[in-house]
Amino acid sequence: DVKSTGLFATDPVLIANGARTEYWKTGHSYMKRRTHELRALVGFEKSGHFFFNTPFGRGYDDGLVSALAVCDMLDRNPGKILSDLRDALPKTWSSPTMSPHCADETKYSVVDAVVSHFKEAQAKGAPVAGQRIRDLVTVNGIRVTVEDGSWGLVRASSNKPELVVVVESPVSEARMRDMFVAIDGVLRTHPEVGAYNQT
Repeated sequence: DVKSTGLFATDPVLIANGARTEYWKTGHSYMKRRTHELRALVGFEKSGHFFFNTPFGRGYDDGLVSALAVCDMLDRNPGKILSDLRDALPKTWSSPTMSPHCADETKYSVVDAVVSHFKEAQAKGAPVAGQRIRDLVTVNGIRVTVEDGSWGLVRASSNKPELVVVVESPVSEARMRDMFVAIDGVLRTHPEVGAYNQT
């Protein structure tokens, strides 16, 4: 889903094997359906849902298949423990899901305005957090990725009077914070956007 790490798109093993990464709408049903439509081998949602299709699974959220995949990784790496495999993965710095208040009546129009802002910025070559925009994903709000792979997401919550904001950087915590400042700066131009519910 659009809240998931950017590492799926840059992982050298996935790239070497011809994998194509598509970010899709957040939500169990959306991800399950999209994974099926694409006949994707697997689909992931940041909240912890994993959808495995043939030959690994049957297309639904399956914790047992996930556990078997982890056991298989351990089997292919004798002498390693799970934390060794985790430590070998590329590091990213990411925020928790942050939620500024925005009334149900206005949250979708605010998101539309934010989408327009970043589309215009990309068309003009304007920097975001000091870098040019590399990619915009607009299937569920907007996910803005800049040249160094840092990204920020703004979308409307589907079940609360809030927006959803997530940022990540594969470079550093400082770059993650830069992305947050850039995203939040755009949000602050909209008086309908209130305080974050995090402390």
